[in-house]
Amino acid sequence: MSTKAVTDATFASEVLGSSKPVLVDFWADWCGPCKMIAPALEEISEELADKVEIAKVDIMENTDIASQFGVQSIPLLILFKDGQPVAQKLGAAPKSQLKGWLESVL
Repeated sequence: MSTKAVTDATFASEVLGSSKPVLVDFWADWCGPCKMIAPALEEISEELADKVEIAKVDIMENTDIASQFGVQSIPLLILFKDGQPVAQKLGAAPKSQLKGWLESVL
């Protein structure tokens, strides 16, 4: 399963209401580090499809959600379990580090 785009309108149902943990990538089109980790997140979403969903929120188009979670720097990854944020990671990292971090918090 590849990453999916989530908006202000769909965040509650697709992230908070998910039966599976959801890793949310807060990003923007102008953010170089965000673009650097995007392919890694796509691969991780395939490799860990049975354990987690990965969603992407464009902070420029979805300011309500970004504001609600206090997003000030990107890329910001927040893991949600049962509708609650349980872990977060700020900044770009190699795929191995991103996957290792995600597996450690799942």
